[in-house]
Amino acid sequence: MPEGHSVRRLAIQFHDVFAGQRLAVSSPQGRFAAGAALLDGRRLLSSEAHGKQLFLGFEGDLWLHVHLGLYGAWEFGGDETFTGASSIGAPRRIGEREVADSGEDVYTGPPAPVGAVRVRLVSEHGWADLRGASRCDAATGPDVAAARAKLGPDPLHRGLPGHERDGEEFARRLRSRRTSVGQLLMDQGVVAGIGNIYRAELLFRAGIDPARPGTSLSADEAAGLWADAERLLADGVRDGRIITTEPGTWSGSLPEEHEAFSVYQHQGSPCPRCGTAIALRELAGRKLYWCPGCQH
Repeated sequence: MPEGHSVRRLAIQFHDVFAGQRLAVSSPQGRFAAGAALLDGRRLLSSEAHGKQLFLGFEGDLWLHVHLGLYGAWEFGGDETFTGASSIGAPRRIGEREVADSGEDVYTGPPAPVGAVRVRLVSEHGWADLRGASRCDAATGPDVAAARAKLGPDPLHRGLPGHERDGEEFARRLRSRRTSVGQLLMDQGVVAGIGNIYRAELLFRAGIDPARPGTSLSADEAAGLWADAERLLADGVRDGRIITTEPGTWSGSLPEEHEAFSVYQHQGSPCPRCGTAIALRELAGRKLYWCPGCQH
C-alpha cells in the first residue's frame, strides 16, 4: 500500500500541474459518474495530503477524497509544460515511476482510457487517471473536516501552522493504550501515513520490540519514534521511494532494492546490527519483520 510519502508527492504534483485550473472531470469506468458530474468544470483550489488520504479541493467547497488502498494509483501525462511523475501509487497495479517526466513531444490530448479508470481529470495541458482506489468520493467541506478529525497527526505536517504540538499528541495517543506498538504505528488514528515498511524500519531503528504495549514506552522513546518518522517520511517525499539505510551500506550511489531497508522483507538474513536472523511474524493480519536479538 502506498505510504504517506507517496500521497504527499501526489498532493505536490496535483498542485504543481493543476492548481487554479478549471478541470474536466469524468468517470470512464462509470463508478464515479455522479461525483464526477458534481466536480466537472470547477477550478482546483487546493491539494492536501493527510497520511494516506488525498483531498483535492474544488471551488464551491467541493472535494475529491481519495484513499489509494492496496491497489490504487494515479497516472499522469501532458504536453511539454506538464512536468512531474508519470505515475504514483501501488507498483503492483500499474508500476510506480516517480521520476521527472518532461511531457509528450506532441500532445494531442489524453489517450483513450485503458482499463478501469475510476476518475479522469483533464486540463488544457495534461491529464490524470485514477485506477484501483479503495475510496473515491465527492465530498463537502464538513465531510472532509470529519474525515480528517478521525486521523492522527501526520509526521509530514512538520512546520505547518497549527501542528507545533503534533509530536506531543502522537506520544499521548501511543502511550495511553495497551495495544502493541507494532499495531499502534499502523493505526491511522494514532499516527497518519505510516504503513508496513515504515513501521518495521522505525521500530528496528529504535530498538523497540513490536510486541511491547504502548503504555510501556517512555516519553523519550515516543519522541524518538516521532522524530525519526518525520525524517524518514520527508526523505521519502524527496527521493520518491522509501530508504531507511545509510549510504555507507550501499553498493552504489543509490541503494539496490534489497539494500534500501534493514529488516523489511529480510526474514532469515542476519541483522545488520547484531547478526541475529531477522524474524517474520503475523500481527493483526499483516507481516511484521523484526530482529529478536536487538529489539527489546
